[in-house]
Order: sequence, then structure tokens, then C-alpha cells
Amino acid sequence: MPVWERSSTARVVPPARPRKLAKVPFVELADGRLQGVVSSGSDAGRVYVSSIATGTYAFACSTNNNRPCGGARGTFCNHIRALVGEAVLQYGAERVARYLKADTPDGAPDAPRLVTAMTATRPEQGDTSAAAPVFSRFLRHLAYLELEPTTAPLPEMQWFPPTRTAA
Repeated sequence: MPVWERSSTARVVPPARPRKLAKVPFVELADGRLQGVVSSGSDAGRVYVSSIATGTYAFACSTNNNRPCGGARGTFCNHIRALVGEAVLQYGAERVARYLKADTPDGAPDAPRLVTAMTATRPEQGDTSAAAPVFSRFLRHLAYLELEPTTAPLPEMQWFPPTRTAA
């Protein structure tokens, strides 16, 4: 087992480039999908949970209340395109392409080329069953941001084993 799996700290990879969090506040490569939370362009109180499956590029987009996205009818909506763009900023184009198993024949990958390559395969619309856990992780992420900075242990993190013994 690698050292990082035995410790209570996880390796944090810095973003490939800084990004603004207003449009896509949460993006992750997890559970065999590129997934995240995207703000609505028309309603400040609405967010969408969007995802693209690795390999098949099956896509899903719905509100946090499981209402379907009106733009995701047969192809990627603007929320999914924004998600890909922010994932490229966060993780780098090569890493996103490798994770999604997307080949860009026109040269080095970038967000528009990735979207073009994936939509050319005519992916199917996937189910929105992953929306609830993704949105829950996003809310947990927000809760940690509201905590005061401290070096004291967090009670919900106590199940991690200690990294070293006391002297």
C-alpha cells in the first residue's frame, strides 16, 4: 500500500492553471467520469450536475433537484462544455484526455478539441443517478471552506490512522 494511502493526509495536485470558480465551482475526475457542478447561466439559484463517462462519453446533465437539462438533448449542452473547459484548467488537457480515453487526432488536446472528439462519436445520454453523490460531495466541500483555519483535528476525520506516534 502506498504511503499516501496509509496516512491521514492526501497528496494535493496543484491546478494546471488558476481558474475562476463562479461558473464551475466543483470539478473532479472520479468514479469513471468527469463530473462536477456548473452554475446556471439564467438563474443564480440553480446549479447543474454534469458528467461524462470514461470511454463511452455517455453524458448526463440535470439540476440538483434531478430536473433534466433542457440543452442536453442528443449532444453536449453548454454546462458539459463548460465542465470540460474547467477540467482542462484544473487538471491539464493531457490528464483529462487520458482519463476520459479521448483521442484528439488534430494535435495536442485542448478543451474544444476534446469536446469535438467526444461528440463525433455520438455518445448516448446517460442516467443522472450520479448527480446526488456528486452534489453531496460539493456541499461537503463547501462546508470545509467555511471552517476557520486551524491545526486541530476535525472530528469527522478521526477515522484516519495517525501519521506518526507521539514521543
